[in-house]
Amino acid sequence: MIRLLSTRPITATALLLWQRQYAVSAAERLGSYASEDMTNVDHLVIGGGVVGLAVGRQLAARQGNTLVVEKNRGFGMETSSRNSEVIHAGIYYPKTSLRTRLCIEGKNMLYKYCQEHNVPFKKTGKWVVAQNDEQAEYLRQLAEHCADVDVPVHMVSQKQAKHDEPCVQAHAVLASPTTGIIDSHALMSALHQDLTERGADLAVGTEVQAIHRDDTGGYRVLVATGDSDVPYMAVRAAFVVNAAGLWADRIACMLVPDDHEWHSKYKLHFAKGRYYLHTNSSNSPSISVQRLVYPVPDKQITSLGTHLTLDMGGAIRFGPDLEWVSSNTDYATDGGEPIKKVAAAIAEYLPMIQAKDLAPGYTGIRPKLQLPGGVFRDFVIKEESDAGFPGFVNLVGIESPGLTSSLAIAQMVDRLLH
Repeated sequence: MIRLLSTRPITATALLLWQRQYAVSAAERLGSYASEDMTNVDHLVIGGGVVGLAVGRQLAARQGNTLVVEKNRGFGMETSSRNSEVIHAGIYYPKTSLRTRLCIEGKNMLYKYCQEHNVPFKKTGKWVVAQNDEQAEYLRQLAEHCADVDVPVHMVSQKQAKHDEPCVQAHAVLASPTTGIIDSHALMSALHQDLTERGADLAVGTEVQAIHRDDTGGYRVLVATGDSDVPYMAVRAAFVVNAAGLWADRIACMLVPDDHEWHSKYKLHFAKGRYYLHTNSSNSPSISVQRLVYPVPDKQITSLGTHLTLDMGGAIRFGPDLEWVSSNTDYATDGGEPIKKVAAAIAEYLPMIQAKDLAPGYTGIRPKLQLPGGVFRDFVIKEESDAGFPGFVNLVGIESPGLTSSLAIAQMVDRLLH
């Protein structure tokens, strides 16, 4: 077994005190470690979200030891637990993109995994609803695309739609029967249990500070542990997977000089989304919906729109909206679009909804390679031998459908390394 690092969360104040105490840079500190003073692992996975846990589980099935490090006090505390908890069908993105291929593969793997590991899920199905002729034409084109990528969908007549979902207003409807919902926290707990049973370790409260290519092969990685007695530790890894989510560009750029192309190529932009709860108060209309309901997305698929989803208990929630922010830690629920504007967007397909029926729920931040208003950008899943870093895999821009794709991403990483 690998020697576990501290599980205490790191605070900015503690880290600053350590830095002042030792008054050396992280790079200098990492260079000062002798080989015999380092913790040696075969696989180091940076990031303990759903993708990092899935990758750790996958690599732990191989010979050797695997360590997953996570800077927060627990796994999956950022994007992985602040999303719609939807198992996507794989209907929106270009045919040859990783986001389509891995979503379709991952969906099938995920449904099977949930059944085998008692992870709560429901195959609820989903409607994409159009409100005019132009949007209806988009649905017809989307149906053709789905046929091309072998994802089952079908058009629903207005009469049938009104019968099946009387609360929903739509000019045209495309149904996606393989879409579902999942308890993302239960999924991550199952992945964590799997990886530990396979002999891997998860070290939380453990933040990567510096990464160097080792002259003898592999990588040296300095981590801050949150332990005042041993504030830093060095890890030597034969293979490294950067699954740091909102921080993946910063982790990648620790390897390269300031003028390297990765600083622009892998730069992330942060799309904050707010989720709203249906209040269910005595003054709110009674709403009964059996499936997820999505509006037609924007042309660049920057956002899938403020949609209606259900949690495992059947409660209705709406979101996310979209606000571009500069910080990847800004989870405040205030700001953003006025709630009346959010309610108006929802009322296009659920006309009884008013602003008074919504209450702020939570927020999430999506790590996007796509610029605001920019063209579609695919997942980056790349073993970086071409850049001079063999055995180092970057996972950058892993936003939706990252949760759905997580098991397929892990399988792809395994193939890239072995």
